[in-house]
Amino acid sequence: MDLDKNEASALSRLFSAAVMRDFSKDGRSPLFARLLNHTRLGSCMPPEATVGIVLDQAFKLLSKSRFRDDYVYRAAITEKILLGRHNLNTATLLNEVRAGSCKADVVVLNGTSTAYEIKSERDSLVRLKNQLENYRQVFATVNVVVSKSHLSEVLQIAAEDVGVITLSERYRFQTERAPQNHPERVDPTMILDILRLNEATTILSLLGQEIPNVPNTKIRSELHRIFAKLEPTAVHKEMVNTLKVTRSQASLASFVSSVPASVRAASLAANPTSKNRVRIKEAVDTPLAEALAWM
Repeated sequence: MDLDKNEASALSRLFSAAVMRDFSKDGRSPLFARLLNHTRLGSCMPPEATVGIVLDQAFKLLSKSRFRDDYVYRAAITEKILLGRHNLNTATLLNEVRAGSCKADVVVLNGTSTAYEIKSERDSLVRLKNQLENYRQVFATVNVVVSKSHLSEVLQIAAEDVGVITLSERYRFQTERAPQNHPERVDPTMILDILRLNEATTILSLLGQEIPNVPNTKIRSELHRIFAKLEPTAVHKEMVNTLKVTRSQASLASFVSSVPASVRAASLAANPTSKNRVRIKEAVDTPLAEALAWM
């Protein structure tokens, strides 16, 4: 099926946070049914198809179309890097992580911190230089994941220590330039900005620093003063170790492996409770004929 722009937009929204919220809350999604009705996909599916099978087919169409969006790239990072090279017991994936004035699309924490900035076929490169400069001050390793159409320009914009990865039309990653790992270049005060208060104080304790005893209104400024004096590599190391514990996704491992591959990235981003996981599973296992009546 050759998608037109409107169909691609509708199929893309099947993986949106709004649909996942419906699945999590109710085990069904009227929005899913409405979006599917705006495409030809539903009529092409076999009678025994489930919502999960439809989602996998929708993703397959999106991943090979000229309308690939941000989610296709996020799913590739989740499937090929987080779950392919690592696993949820040893690594953690974070979405939209603050770095100075920007937000990194995806960050993977394992033995180090690796940021991935996505530049799909739909994206502009206008902000890329500033984004990468910010990421390099928070994360030890930085990559740009791009379409082939952006490759030449990205190689010129990105610093030599920034990795460049392309996602082929066959949905395969190709490393065009390997990233370099430089924890010594991070700015501890910018790392502080991504931390919750308990995470920041844990890191201070691990580094043998005294926890400041000041009013809540002054705690952040005092932490900033202390972090500014700390050694960058040591702060980075304890940041990775701490966030892998406080933001661990190990409890989601069996659930993520049980849902269709196409929705694993969306499922991780939703961070569902145990009850919500059951509802999501109910939704993706629903027969298509029944799901179309959700409207």
